[in-house]
Amino acid sequence: MSGHLDRFVAAARSRGDLVVQPRMGFGTVDRMRAGLRSVAGLGIPVVGTITVDSYTRVGDHVSPFERLRAGEELNGYPIVTHPPERTRDMLDGLYGPSFPIQVRHGTAQPQKVIESLVRAGLDTTEGGPVSYCLPYSRLPLTHAVDAWAEGCRFLANEAEYGHLESFGGCLLGQLCPPSLLVALTVLEGRFFLQHGVRYVSLSYAQGTHGDQDRGALRALREMARSYLGDATWHVVLYTYMGLFPRKAAGAIDLIGDSARLARDTGCERLIVKTVSEAWQIPSVTENMRALRLATAVPTTPADTSPELADAFFAEVLEEARCIVDAVLDLDPDVGKALVRAFESGILDIPFCLHRDNRGEATCLLDDRGALVWGSTGKLPLPGRLRQGEAAPLRSDALFRMLNHVADRYDNGSGERRAMSRSREELHDRRF
Repeated sequence: MSGHLDRFVAAARSRGDLVVQPRMGFGTVDRMRAGLRSVAGLGIPVVGTITVDSYTRVGDHVSPFERLRAGEELNGYPIVTHPPERTRDMLDGLYGPSFPIQVRHGTAQPQKVIESLVRAGLDTTEGGPVSYCLPYSRLPLTHAVDAWAEGCRFLANEAEYGHLESFGGCLLGQLCPPSLLVALTVLEGRFFLQHGVRYVSLSYAQGTHGDQDRGALRALREMARSYLGDATWHVVLYTYMGLFPRKAAGAIDLIGDSARLARDTGCERLIVKTVSEAWQIPSVTENMRALRLATAVPTTPADTSPELADAFFAEVLEEARCIVDAVLDLDPDVGKALVRAFESGILDIPFCLHRDNRGEATCLLDDRGALVWGSTGKLPLPGRLRQGEAAPLRSDALFRMLNHVADRYDNGSGERRAMSRSREELHDRRF
């Protein structure tokens, strides 16, 4: 039986439940199964994760075998190296309608990963031709587009309910104004649909300002309704992807605020980070604690301004529409349109060093802590936003931007800091 993720998410949505998911991967079959079994046994609406190792991400399928044979650890599961039948055995008795599993990989050329997961009986993964190329790879964008088109077609042809999650809403999310993230995840969703994938999810990374995030997530849903036709889709929120608080209380607050943001905005799924994110790769136990914490956050409302969230919604929606329409006007083939858009600067990711990115657009934190445009480069934004070249961003200002969220939560000024002691007590008492 295929299509577990979409059915599971739809059932949870009908009950009003938020689905949570860790980021977790181990090199050996036994350790990976033990991790999945622990997550499956939590008794909450949860999706399992198989995160691949760093060798597999760059197309090296020999080194994982050598490292494992030498008794060394890997930082993920080498799904291409392990034979499909071994992965099937690992999943036996775990994977099913009550416990969907997604493969997460970070690969600019995903064909072998997608083929391996399908051969193992899975049908759900994530990434995209832009979001898994420009920040993570030196591969030319044209090659990534071709590779992802091939991977999409394989998934669509070989898995009846093949599902792809665009990572576009997380692409350097801590340094991108939300309209670009919304536009990129919608464009990747269109790309998946063009190549036959009918089940998609759209990502968004929790940013620097709660009301801005609320407006952006509302805009993302509106964009999906407008641009994804009759596809089956849902929205995935990621707990903040940038530098994480160094204090446990601050990290607990940030995780809690991400869960509240997901619930307030109707997100169907939340990718959860852990309290130890700032200093180590999280253990299974730490992932389980974070998942429980995200589902146990009190339902009291966050400290928000509906009027400000409405204003951000209108702003993000207008900018994202301008970007998506301009890209889609370049070519009826979405992949070719994406390549042409980056060549011309219609798409331009701030602070991304890939050679196919012009790097003329920049962003800043305003005095509210919201992400705004510095230089807009050649982005097709509304006239009021067109700007000339801004002054270069000084290294100390960039450092403050990168640390803004971590410092704010460590210093006790998260959205619901007043509740932090009770949350920390809840964390200690339950876990």
